[in-house]
Amino acid sequence: MTVSDRAIFLQERTPLSVLPQATLEPLAQALQPITLAAGETVVEADQPPQGLYILWEGKLGTEATLGGASFLPGAVLNLEPLLLDQPVEKTIQTLSESTLWFVDRNQFQTLIQQHPDILQTFTRQLVDVVKRLSSEAEQEQERQAILRPYLVAKARRGVIGRSRYANRLRAQLREAAGDRNSVLIFGEPGLEKDNLAALIHFGSEQRRLPIIKVNCGQLQASGADLFGRAGGRMGLLAALGAGTLVLNNPRELGADLAEAVGELLETGQYRPVSRDGETVPPVTAEARIILLAEQAVPALDDRVEETIKVPPLRVRKADIEDWVNYYLSLISRRRSTGRLTLTPEAVRRLQSYDFPDNLRELENLVERAAAQLSGGGLITEEIIWPAQSKKKQLRLNLLNRYPNLRRFLRSPWWPDRINYGITLGLFAVVIALLWFGPQQRSENVALTVFWAWWWPLVLLSFPFVGRLWCAVCPFMIYGEVTQWISQKLFPGKLKRWPREAAERWGGWFLFGLFTLILVWEEVWNLEDAAYLSACLLLLITAGAMIFSALFERRFWCRYLCPIGGMNGMFAKLSITELRAQQGTCSAECTTYQCYKGGPQKGEGQETNGCPLYSHPAQLEDNRDCVLCMTCLKACPHRSVELNLRPPGIELWTTHRPRASEVALMFLLLGAVYLHRLPEIQTQLGIQLPLDTVVGHSLVAFGVLALPALLPLSVEGGQWLWRKTQGLPRRPAVRLAYGYLPLVWAANLAHYLRLGLGEGGRILPVSLATFGASGVNLPVWVAHPAVVAFLQGVTLLLGMALSVWLTVKICRQSGPQRWIQHTCTGLLGLSLWWLIPGF
Repeated sequence: MTVSDRAIFLQERTPLSVLPQATLEPLAQALQPITLAAGETVVEADQPPQGLYILWEGKLGTEATLGGASFLPGAVLNLEPLLLDQPVEKTIQTLSESTLWFVDRNQFQTLIQQHPDILQTFTRQLVDVVKRLSSEAEQEQERQAILRPYLVAKARRGVIGRSRYANRLRAQLREAAGDRNSVLIFGEPGLEKDNLAALIHFGSEQRRLPIIKVNCGQLQASGADLFGRAGGRMGLLAALGAGTLVLNNPRELGADLAEAVGELLETGQYRPVSRDGETVPPVTAEARIILLAEQAVPALDDRVEETIKVPPLRVRKADIEDWVNYYLSLISRRRSTGRLTLTPEAVRRLQSYDFPDNLRELENLVERAAAQLSGGGLITEEIIWPAQSKKKQLRLNLLNRYPNLRRFLRSPWWPDRINYGITLGLFAVVIALLWFGPQQRSENVALTVFWAWWWPLVLLSFPFVGRLWCAVCPFMIYGEVTQWISQKLFPGKLKRWPREAAERWGGWFLFGLFTLILVWEEVWNLEDAAYLSACLLLLITAGAMIFSALFERRFWCRYLCPIGGMNGMFAKLSITELRAQQGTCSAECTTYQCYKGGPQKGEGQETNGCPLYSHPAQLEDNRDCVLCMTCLKACPHRSVELNLRPPGIELWTTHRPRASEVALMFLLLGAVYLHRLPEIQTQLGIQLPLDTVVGHSLVAFGVLALPALLPLSVEGGQWLWRKTQGLPRRPAVRLAYGYLPLVWAANLAHYLRLGLGEGGRILPVSLATFGASGVNLPVWVAHPAVVAFLQGVTLLLGMALSVWLTVKICRQSGPQRWIQHTCTGLLGLSLWWLIPGF
């Protein structure tokens, strides 16, 4: 090849074409051909350049790109290192047999000295390159600065759950990640729709490109920050390039901006904002658009190409357990603690709640529950509670209204000094009087107090102070003393509660125990047998002591005590309640000392925690609160409230019905008929087989079951009719609580006879107990007509309240409500016939 041909090649095929012809010819004349086999090194990194190489034929490549040609014929090697006197940056090898033209270093330096235009020309080019790179770097910095506040680094988590809703959502996200279509992700608040958008982006081929999330309410009305300004600052779309733009809450866009976004979705083009209102040519957007919406946006919904509707948590409750386990695993890893697990009862409690704030609310709830456990452990339903589903209406916090009441309830007097200074010893005296004193009620003050004072007074207290009696109950006090002694003699950890078994069978156990007590009371006439009444009290006390020695806190009181079961049931009618402010508990409390106990904190006192394992913020009714005020003393945030409220409001709002409790309610109604066996025989003119223990016992069991036959037979008839008509069966347990006021009134009306007829004889009976005569001492007894009148008024009140409560529980008028009204009326008439007997 001639020198002229080489010069033509340099001018037409190489970057040296910028040099004049007078310079190219001496360079072409100096070139020497070199032939190298495949795999040989042409230049070596970090070494001084040996000379200038120009590829004539073949393929060259760097070490990082072996297997593909990086340099084609016409490529110039070592030009920049020779001009700047720098070492070579990369090692270059032949990928095939190649022919190169070569000028050694010294000869090239001589050419530069003879032809200075070579250095000048390439210096100018280097300056242009530097300017261009500097401009690109500035643009990249500007682009990053624009995008940085909105960048989404990664997806937080995948779609959790095994329900068909979760599987369908995963499939929709995979399908959306496979294309570049615009997407609308639609759903309620708290469903992590922004995370779903991130899953689409990071699951697509554009995962290495940026994704940004923009809240539409923060965009300028003109749209300049989104579309940019003509001839000015670039907008988010231009800065984003081919990445993904997530627009959150497009409903907050103004009308003009919403129309511009709609045009972007429909045509893929937008117009930068001009300052003087002139028309600007449209710009094609490369970005993918994803909308996140909680409400319909008519201007945009029809313009997106794909729509993904995210199901709320209330319709995919099968996924709740998976979500909770996931959150618990994150918490365990973050704290480096043991494994946290959830009981089946707690899962069911969560699944019974609708979660209006969806996953966000569930996560906060799990965080609160886990905070109550110091390490790994079991999360029970008592420490995981959803927000209240019903608004607190018509409540008056008595602790704020009466500061002296608050001071007393937080003082050592309530209930510890009363319990261990008075009740503990007084109960022993009562038992001694019953056991060793006279056996007839007319001569034993303890027997009179128990049957003529305690029963009517405790029944009268239920509508006002609920289960307050349990706070000073002697059974519980002796149980706590036993627990303390057992721990001193046999140190060790008490057993945890078998909650699942207790929740399932505890109510039926106390129902059975109460049944046996009532039959025993009737057959052996405990009302007039002092030592047998002492045996009854000792039997219940023994149960409390045995279970207190085995289990922590007051297991007997919560699940097994028959008196506690009755108190908890009637306490639902109370006009007072102890609750806590859920917002305060969830936002401020981190120790949960009211539930699990702990040292003094702020104004919160040192306590051992709730004896019944109840948290005041999760109470749905008065059943599991004995008003011991442990939570009030422990709380450092003044969250605990003692509220005045409409009577029994929980029965038609937050109440959870229990079949065992309904059975106990009808048992107590049957007890009234059992106590009136003489009146039944007289009114009906029959003679029941009461002479033998077996016959009397069988009659007692039958009479106890008698009152439940009417509502149960009516419900059974309804069930059969609905079954024959192909209609769904309606649960009757919830509505059965409408009888509760009538049951309370019937028991109170029965014991008014003893309270008003014998309670006023307390002074002469007290002297008779110790063998003295109290003939001249005053007595206060009501006339039988007055007693009968008060009994009748009590029954009428109970019937009216039962009708009212049935209406509140049933809500919708229908046959079921009117049938229960009829049953209430029939039961009330029968009680009227037996008790006052007008």
